[in-house]
Amino acid sequence: MAVESVAPVTYIPGTQVSQDRVPSKSLTQNDFLKLLVAQMTQQDPLNPKSDIEMIPQMVSFTQLEQSKNMQADIASLRSQQEILQANSLLGRTVEIQDESKAVITGPVTAVQMEEGTPKLVVNGTKYALSDLLSIKPPATN
Repeated sequence: MAVESVAPVTYIPGTQVSQDRVPSKSLTQNDFLKLLVAQMTQQDPLNPKSDIEMIPQMVSFTQLEQSKNMQADIASLRSQQEILQANSLLGRTVEIQDESKAVITGPVTAVQMEEGTPKLVVNGTKYALSDLLSIKPPATN
């Protein structure tokens, strides 16, 4: 009979223990708002914080949200740029280096999306856009 180790669990009466809880790596805007509300509700009513003390916190929250939006927009633009770049190679003859460092030459017959990333189909095999070595000019008639 095999014996498995058991992680210690601290039990506090009146609470539920959740073993699948994973700690957050960073605070979200929602966390900041919860902290702000807790700070406002716990302040001394005879000596409340002035508006001047709260304004820098609100500015920080606004900057955090704008930064998050900007990061999402940049990621979206990068993804769209990769798709456009891959689509522009359809029908073009390219040279691609595979995992074994062999150079494959052939026309791009399709572009397939895998997990939001475009893959070039050359000679029936899918390759990442980063494997591209060169693009041959189109034949002129």
